[in-house]
Amino acid sequence: MSSTIGTLFKVSTFGESHGKAVGATVDGCPAGLALSESDIQPQLDRRRPGQSDMTTPRDEKDRVTILSGVENGLTLGTPIGLVVNNRDQRPGDYSEMSSIPRPSHADFTYQMKYGNRAASGGGRSSARETIGRVAAGAIAEKILKEKYGTVIVAYVSGVGPIDALDMTGENLTREQIDGNIIRCPDSEAAHKMIELVTETRDRKDSVGGVLTCICRNVPVGLGEPVFDKLEAKLAQAMLSIPATKGFEIGSGFAGAKMCGSEHNDPFVQKEGRLGTSTNHSGGVQGGITNGEPVVFRIAFKPPATIGLAQTTSTFDGDPPPLEAKGRHDPCVVPRAIPIVEAMAALVLVDFAMRQSYRRI
Repeated sequence: MSSTIGTLFKVSTFGESHGKAVGATVDGCPAGLALSESDIQPQLDRRRPGQSDMTTPRDEKDRVTILSGVENGLTLGTPIGLVVNNRDQRPGDYSEMSSIPRPSHADFTYQMKYGNRAASGGGRSSARETIGRVAAGAIAEKILKEKYGTVIVAYVSGVGPIDALDMTGENLTREQIDGNIIRCPDSEAAHKMIELVTETRDRKDSVGGVLTCICRNVPVGLGEPVFDKLEAKLAQAMLSIPATKGFEIGSGFAGAKMCGSEHNDPFVQKEGRLGTSTNHSGGVQGGITNGEPVVFRIAFKPPATIGLAQTTSTFDGDPPPLEAKGRHDPCVVPRAIPIVEAMAALVLVDFAMRQSYRRI
């Protein structure tokens, strides 16, 4: 079950980076949902490679096909099969890496765990595995939007040492976020980020970054006590994304430097309901959503595969230099946005379905 997420809305992904195809199976989607490839493709287009100079030049269109679970444009309540064929595989680019585990990549750990691995492109540890997550997440998003009006948007809030202004109080749209190639709505910071990524790419190096995700119109009551708290499942989902190294919700680590009198979110009447005047909790209290926007951040490390020469070791202990070939992102955060949005949707829709069994 290591490739499956969810309790009632279950998603299993399959495929390797340079295999024939990647995809997902969605089990638990309610019957009667209007669904076609056109509902899924926009998010895959935002994730696909070759979008700009900020991304890998691998030429994949990432066109999704619904194999099962839909007839006459409506879901049947049976498993939905989703597949995207790989068209631009170049496993030969990775031939020298078959004997050299790339520094900070999963080559070494997969080999030690299984005694074998897909050496080309990282196999299952490649970000290409996330295509199935994004496709399934688009279905989850549609359910959340139609039933609850939930809107999920993520944006680049940091690249290397450059931080954007806090935009969590703005009613951001995906169109605004996609307004520049780095996907940062703070135009001044975006310009500096693009310069940094370009300079880093030209040195055949890589740089990390931070994404901020905002989930609005999330129903009150999502999340389960103790071990299945909403933030715990969000953290698990986000940290399962390749290259992630950190997760924080609401005030996060900054909250540890505050006093309770400053950090507490007082309750007030707003828009005909009880809400909070501030949102240091990030929309979650006691592991359960309180009706405020769910706000969290995810840190992504610099991509491990770089063209810059590195002295490392083969599996046999020889110390050759490694200059990785292939096509790689100098910074993953612009393309990680739809992945983060998808994983948030998968967690929220699963908890929403679980909550529907709690109350009549």
